[in-house]
Amino acid sequence: MSISDFCTLMPIPDDLARIALQEKQLQFTAFDEEAAWHLGYRLRALAVERGLGVVIDIRRPTQPLFYAALHGTTPDHPEWIRRKSNVALRFHRSSYAVGLEMEQKQSSIQERYGLPISDYASHGGSFPIRVRNTGVIGAVTVSGLPQRADHELVVQALCAEFGQSYEDLRLE
Repeated sequence: MSISDFCTLMPIPDDLARIALQEKQLQFTAFDEEAAWHLGYRLRALAVERGLGVVIDIRRPTQPLFYAALHGTTPDHPEWIRRKSNVALRFHRSSYAVGLEMEQKQSSIQERYGLPISDYASHGGSFPIRVRNTGVIGAVTVSGLPQRADHELVVQALCAEFGQSYEDLRLE
């Protein structure tokens, strides 16, 4: 299902407002290798519990911190991870929000910013790791599900990590 298909279910401005709230609320006070491992482990546990074939990646811009490929993934998934995380790291927004913004503007990051599709994918699944009073220092990315589900799996894990209600922050 494409972003356009979801737009008929939920208007883009509503989703963008909710994602902005997610990005504001789901910030770390500190982030290191141990925090990456805990978040990655939590994401992996959620995926295994649900029988999801996903790849999970947590990284700083130049340093991988956590990686897991579950049963059912393909060699193409790491490429999606790389391209989606490039979007989150470049724009300091979730890759799903960037994709929705481009859909709303009837454009693409290729047209608007001249970014090659071989390196950037504005599809859901990558969420910026933001440290309060510091800014974006990395990205957590999931690939293997429809893009909205990739995004929401990351949000659910972050909510659990921070003890926040997923029901209060989830997309409608």
